[in-house]
Amino acid sequence: MFEDDDALTSKKSAPRVLDDMSVDELETYIDNLKAEIARVEAEIEKKEASKNAADAFFKS
Repeated sequence: MFEDDDALTSKKSAPRVLDDMSVDELETYIDNLKAEIARVEAEIEKKEASKNAADAFFKS
């Protein structure tokens, strides 16, 4: 389990080559990146809420 987590956090994807992309393709790429950022931020919020709930439960 932890080995998989380490592999995911240390794995970096190569930056995309932007030279051959049109303006429309670049704008779509930005939209996709923004959607991915929003998805990751939502997951962070979910995990923080779970941690806070657990912390509150065990403090009682």
